[in-house]
Amino acid sequence: EPRNAPAAHMQGYLSRDGMPPAEFLAAGREEIARYGVGLVRDRAVRAVRDTAGEFDVTLAGGRTVHARHLVVATGLKDELPDVPGLAERFGDDVLHCPYCHGWEVRDRAFGVLATTPLSVHQALMVSQWSGDVTLFLHRLGEDELSDTDLRRLAAAGVRVVPGEVAGLVTEAGRLSGVRLADGSVHAREVLFVAPRAVPGDDLLRQLGAELGDTPFGAYPVIDQRGLTTVPGLWAAGNASGFAEQVVNAASRGYRAGAAINADLLFADLDAALAAQPERESEPA
Repeated sequence: EPRNAPAAHMQGYLSRDGMPPAEFLAAGREEIARYGVGLVRDRAVRAVRDTAGEFDVTLAGGRTVHARHLVVATGLKDELPDVPGLAERFGDDVLHCPYCHGWEVRDRAFGVLATTPLSVHQALMVSQWSGDVTLFLHRLGEDELSDTDLRRLAAAGVRVVPGEVAGLVTEAGRLSGVRLADGSVHAREVLFVAPRAVPGDDLLRQLGAELGDTPFGAYPVIDQRGLTTVPGLWAAGNASGFAEQVVNAASRGYRAGAAINADLLFADLDAALAAQPERESEPA
């Protein structure tokens, strides 16, 4: 299922704002079918590159698919901190992206569960949608925040609460508070958290694509079109880097598709030219 499956709606995609992710996916599949695209409902489990530089992909059902070029668009998964109740509420009132959900939950009591020092940035970002924001340091030490961090948080009106988060409190099926290990409960209506991004890169690793370290994890080294360090192997969407929003992930797929089309076209033309007998030059 897509990364945004837990969410009731998606934002930031012009003309599709507020559309449920499942409906968006179904509409996309319906549209590409009009162009003769065949959809195979299976999962790729293994890929090899043959001596001709082409690819054989084995599916979970046992079928093997051959391709001259291969696009890996296997997305990523969000790995949440091990806090009771967090995963069950993710996509509802436990959120990760201010641009995806900030407007929809504006003016409520926000909490931010720190996972790394970058959570300070997240707290500052969400403060644009609420004047009531608390940053829960959880397992982050106060000494891990710089003086600049603390001054910015104070300037934005963000409260900083040390102590490990032990769980969430709900009332009538909604988030009502954040409970710390010392037993204290802080009333909150929305909790933002930055999950650890886990790319679906099994096929890229199998095929030997070079991966590079980023602040958001290891992602394939690609050129501006999406081509990896392995000829003919492409990465798109969140598998190619931390695209975050649907519109960004989609644009990477479009870019790679156009580039592959051009590569295949000129490869076929060059092969056709190479197969033609050489023309003898006519005497002057």
